[in-house]
Amino acid sequence: MRARLEVCRELYTDVRLLDADTVSSIHEGTRTDPSGPDICFACRNKNAFSRHCAAKLALATKSKACRLESCGTDIAHITARYYEVEGRPSVLELVQRTPGRTTIDPEDSEALMSEASGYGVKLYHDSLTCAFNRRYYEDVVQGFEGPFGVAIMDLDDFKIYNDSCGHQAGDLALEVTAAVIRDCIRQTDILIRYGGDEFLLILPGCPIEKIRAKLEQIRARVQTTGVPGYPHIHLSLSIGGVLQTAEDTMETAVHCASRLMYQAKEHKNTVIVASSSAVLSAPATLLPKQSRQQILIADDSAMNRMLLAEILGTDFRILEASNGEECLEQLRHNPGDVALVLLDINMPVLDGFDVLSAMNRDHSIEDIPVIMISSDDSKDIIRRAFERGVSDYINRPFDARTVYRRAFNTIRLYAKQRRLVRMVSAQTRKQEHNTTMLVNVLSQIVEFRNGESGSHVRHIRILTEKIMAQLLRKTDKYSLSSEEQDNITLASALHDIGKIAIDEKILNKPGRLTPEEFAVLKTHTTEGAALLHRLENFDTEPLLQTACGIARWHHERWDGWGYPDGLAGDDIPIGAQLVSLADVYDALTSERCYKKAFPHEKAVQMILGGKCGTFNPLLLECLKDIEGSLQAELKKATSPAPLSSKYKRSAPLLHTEAERVRFSMFAESLGQFTRNYTQTTKRGLLTTNKG
Repeated sequence: MRARLEVCRELYTDVRLLDADTVSSIHEGTRTDPSGPDICFACRNKNAFSRHCAAKLALATKSKACRLESCGTDIAHITARYYEVEGRPSVLELVQRTPGRTTIDPEDSEALMSEASGYGVKLYHDSLTCAFNRRYYEDVVQGFEGPFGVAIMDLDDFKIYNDSCGHQAGDLALEVTAAVIRDCIRQTDILIRYGGDEFLLILPGCPIEKIRAKLEQIRARVQTTGVPGYPHIHLSLSIGGVLQTAEDTMETAVHCASRLMYQAKEHKNTVIVASSSAVLSAPATLLPKQSRQQILIADDSAMNRMLLAEILGTDFRILEASNGEECLEQLRHNPGDVALVLLDINMPVLDGFDVLSAMNRDHSIEDIPVIMISSDDSKDIIRRAFERGVSDYINRPFDARTVYRRAFNTIRLYAKQRRLVRMVSAQTRKQEHNTTMLVNVLSQIVEFRNGESGSHVRHIRILTEKIMAQLLRKTDKYSLSSEEQDNITLASALHDIGKIAIDEKILNKPGRLTPEEFAVLKTHTTEGAALLHRLENFDTEPLLQTACGIARWHHERWDGWGYPDGLAGDDIPIGAQLVSLADVYDALTSERCYKKAFPHEKAVQMILGGKCGTFNPLLLECLKDIEGSLQAELKKATSPAPLSSKYKRSAPLLHTEAERVRFSMFAESLGQFTRNYTQTTKRGLLTTNKG
């Protein structure tokens, strides 16, 4: 080696032999003297370490690396070759510089190097995340020899965010995640965007415990980081990490890390770390046995069950059934615990198609994927299997690796679907909660102005829901989807929204209204419909359309003698009919400023006797059917919470104070919306008073 160095010094401007420790100390930032003779060439006459040091790359790949470098007016070509000197990893660095008098001027030199550097950035960098790209892995990193820490990180539920919030949100989530990872790693570590939502992290010279700690740090940081403009997106990473040994190829290490990542994916926001040898030799030990998913093998051949169990038993818990009846029994005894069924066609007692028919009847096939394994490869049999809901079909004789991969991918796909369903359901529930809250606020504002007890809206919703449920049980004349049912129940709270435009003197008059006053009061139907119709997105929002119909027509009657439009029979929307009946019942059984409350029995008798106008005969039958439980349901659902002692005053003031406290709380929670609505109300009152 000494003779080689002497020859090289005659041919090159600079020649240096650097050991692995020196290169590592330079790039890990532990060197305090940037001017020493063994420092990286890029640092001569500069105050920064080279990010893409040829010596570092040659050491990592145990091969050759080249680089162009600019230093003042000089341009240097650097060649770094890997050697082992007395058994120690080393790098021979050869630098050939052009003399300044023969080079271009400094500005052109910098432009040239900048352009060359730009080509490298475009070639090997991901433009979105600024991490290295898959090409960099294939051209450079794939040849690395251990030891390295290797980790695959997958962004949980990325497809859901991308599909539900748009690609802009997905891109931003990836940018934020990559920035957090870079903030947690060393300069010498390599971050690669390995796939769409997958990152590969290479950690040189990192023992397994430090790998685990680093990955846990990254996971925790990402979990607490939000996506700007998308507060409902909660980032998390599922991470698999391995320690690549000197005997393992980088490809093997990445495969092992990927395998661990998929195991972590089953639990989400999880880190699993092991040595690559542990993954290859005993993957079943990486997760506790009770944490592994179950696969049910249904086959009358004990040999076939044994073969499949041998293929899948390292990563999954195995259940067995020798016929179709045992298969269904296992599914009943393990509800929600079976991740996959491997099903044979020809079995005693019940065959595979009988099992599929039973799973379709109880809808379990919607939650449990089935792969059919059979020696029959006829098109008719395969078509029948897929028609009955199987996810995949494998012919015997089968390849063990193919069976494992197809089983694994099927389980993974169903797991993603279940997460999607849960996420969508959670978002739907949140949206429904927010909608319900706003509807309740508006209805409480109306009740406050109307001087009512505060329970009228709740009573209407309960009555509407109960009568509607009985109607749907009694007849199929009115086919209402679950969404339409929910909209009618929720919109019932807004039936009197138009009273917000009526003068309080008319609303709360203790005596009988004059014909003129009653004419004004009746306008609350059209005023309410007009108010709802003016709201944004009315044309596309079924809830608003339902509420508009209920607000306008809840005083129409079956015989056509109602108002405002004199509709009759089923020309009145069924939602308005239901609310109309519920409204009359509650008005009779509640105390008002102008009347005492009637007993339940008397109120039902008056409605059935036609003293309150005529109603749909089917709805009257429904009211009779549920009248026995109606009082208890209303009392249970609308029991008022006790007032604070602060508000325990005289009886005449109790109602007013309670209402004012409730209104104040709603107004505070709603903020600007309530203030805007109040302004609208004032304009409506002025218009009414002028009229």
